[in-house]
Amino acid sequence: MVTGSMDTEIIIAIVAIVFFIVGVYLHKKSLHTDPFPKTGVNLEKTKSLEISPREYEVLKEVALGLSNKEIADKLFVSESTIKTHVSNLLVKLNAKRRTHAIQIAQELKII
Repeated sequence: MVTGSMDTEIIIAIVAIVFFIVGVYLHKKSLHTDPFPKTGVNLEKTKSLEISPREYEVLKEVALGLSNKEIADKLFVSESTIKTHVSNLLVKLNAKRRTHAIQIAQELKII
């Protein structure tokens, strides 16, 4: 009876290893997808609106729903710097709120 339980444990271990490998593969594959595909993005419009590359980077992070603190941590700058960038973006996009800025950016096809 000992060999029966060993066979079951080996089968369970093999299934667990297969699921682990599939999970790692899918996770790595999902990390390489760009949330903002380059097709259809009008980068010329960002230049005409005088949106700096750093402001554009902040805009993309805001579109992902990150807070100022999260964006600051991700971009290795202070939270007040992010607040300044967001404020500049609101002025340049003529928006009253962050959500409105994202809506305008999507309409302009810059994100």
